[in-house]
Amino acid sequence: MKKSKILLNGIRDGVPIGLGYFAVSFSLGIIAKKGGLTALEGFISSFFTRASAGEYGVYSLIAAGGSYLEVVIMCLITNARYLLMSTALTQKFSPKTSLLKRLAVGCMVTDEIFGISIAYEGYLEPVYTYGAALISTPLWALGTALGIIAGSILPVRAVSALSVALYGMFLAIIIPPSKKDKAVMCAVIASFALSLLCSVAPYVSTLSSGTRTIILTIVISAAAALICPRTDSEVNND
Repeated sequence: MKKSKILLNGIRDGVPIGLGYFAVSFSLGIIAKKGGLTALEGFISSFFTRASAGEYGVYSLIAAGGSYLEVVIMCLITNARYLLMSTALTQKFSPKTSLLKRLAVGCMVTDEIFGISIAYEGYLEPVYTYGAALISTPLWALGTALGIIAGSILPVRAVSALSVALYGMFLAIIIPPSKKDKAVMCAVIASFALSLLCSVAPYVSTLSSGTRTIILTIVISAAAALICPRTDSEVNND
């Protein structure tokens, strides 16, 4: 198949992803506005990040006055899964695929882009992933920028209502796997309970919210992995 045809297929498959991104990133823009970001800053940050959980954590830390170190650590933790996804995609490339093209695809990986790329029949053509990212990335960044603009002109009550949309998205992410896997459910419940406890506990409550979140993320995820380790067969069946 010609490269141009593969590119168009990627763009086609990237359209529904981009539309979904636009809706989600609009809510992210509302959060970014609370952090004091301009529409241009929000567009640039979303264009190069493209990670809902990562951006939410960063914008929340900015709004809370978090340090640069906290922001960097938060990004590393929330976006660590992309390292695994990029590694998995290396198995889809032809041995002749250059390192530069492999790195370019890795920089474009998101959950959804990974999904359609790993499902590509045969060896993955990098141009396919380029096409999907070509349409989805600008829509993600545009949604964030428009969310910031909307946060500047809409009434306070409307902004507060739109802010809840992002929390709804996170609930939609954690509830289905929690119903399916008791270990995930326990981890989710523990995160809520310990987060509340740490906000009032002596000494710990004096830490910034960003630091508490980072600590809890590491502790809870490590505990879940140790207590309820998953076998290779379980992972492959997901």
